[in-house]
Amino acid sequence: MSAFASRLLPKTNNGTGAFVLQCRKMVFNYCEKWGSNKGMIEYIKKDLIKFATENPQIEIVVEPRPAHHPVIRGYYLNGRDKVICTRNLSPSEISKKVQLLRDSSGEKMKDLTKKPVISTTESVRGIWSPFHSNPHSI
Repeated sequence: MSAFASRLLPKTNNGTGAFVLQCRKMVFNYCEKWGSNKGMIEYIKKDLIKFATENPQIEIVVEPRPAHHPVIRGYYLNGRDKVICTRNLSPSEISKKVQLLRDSSGEKMKDLTKKPVISTTESVRGIWSPFHSNPHSI
């Protein structure tokens, strides 16, 4: 391992700390004049520094976005991004949304109603049908 890579990765003890978060960057957009941004401004002033020190592997960017509602955008290792609008939310609710973005993988939401079972191998016996068994006799 190079000296550069060893500085980026935290030291691991017995496998702990080896988990790599999928979120690589978070961008916090806010407007100073709009009332819907009040909770976001409070979160940025009080709680964002604590979150950034707890998660040094995530790049934190704070950008003003005049005349818009506040938004948190998460960028992931797979190249995708997720956006959450935090209009009129309190700092504690924004903290929950930030944790949600941090812990998610960045994958698209999948509709499991079409095929609820996801399998890598097909069934050996094939698909069961009531017509394959002997009919009942009364």
